[in-house]
Amino acid sequence: MGESILVLGGIRSGKSRLAERLAAECSPVTYVATATREHDDPEMVARIERHQADRPEGWTTKEVPRDLEAVLPTIVATEGSVVIDCVTLWISNLLLGLGNGAALADSEILDAVVRAVRAGRGQARVIWVSNEVGASLVPTNALGRRFADLQGMANQRLAEECDAVHFCIAGLSIRLK
Repeated sequence: MGESILVLGGIRSGKSRLAERLAAECSPVTYVATATREHDDPEMVARIERHQADRPEGWTTKEVPRDLEAVLPTIVATEGSVVIDCVTLWISNLLLGLGNGAALADSEILDAVVRAVRAGRGQARVIWVSNEVGASLVPTNALGRRFADLQGMANQRLAEECDAVHFCIAGLSIRLK
């Protein structure tokens, strides 16, 4: 049976690099990208392209902006690793109705998090990458506060469900669980 790992950190903390290093220990690797290109945002497209270029050859990439629960059982049915990068964008997609779906209520999103992490249990090592937003300022608008609260609650549920939890800062990591 595979293990589930949560890698938390702020923006540019080294969390994706740690997740990729952990994944490389158990080949083959499937990289599940949750980013969506819906907003014609050149900076976001550049980020996506940079992430794609940084991945080793031989890794399989699947773009899944919303339906993690549906695709994970098949992906984790065999040995190897799965990197889900990132939970933060996935939650944004669910919250805002991006990625060909309707916006969901907070309780529906939190239920989806638990269902997805449970659907990700199988033979593969599954590494969830998520932003820790609780160490920043309280957002000044209602949507920002709603998102920060939702992200924090989702991270708590993931941490509870995962076998291991790592926190990254300044390119360094510490195992919390």
